[in-house]
Amino acid sequence: MTRVHVQYFAILREQRGLTAESLVTNVPTVSGLYEELRARHAFTLPGNRVRAAVNDAFVPASEVLREGDRVVFIPPVAGG
Repeated sequence: MTRVHVQYFAILREQRGLTAESLVTNVPTVSGLYEELRARHAFTLPGNRVRAAVNDAFVPASEVLREGDRVVFIPPVAGG
């Protein structure tokens, strides 16, 4: 079990109703964590549309989670 701190932005924040939370997970990777959260909170974006950063650095979906990691999920954004 690994405790991580998760931050949400844009649509993910709206769908979760929180900007951040700490949680314990059994999944080993960033992609596994997103899929776990997607199922739990009914996120509408598939994992391949969301970027992740761990401890302030963008990482691949296969990045292994470590105790105390700060994970940020960043959905695609539009702007002008």
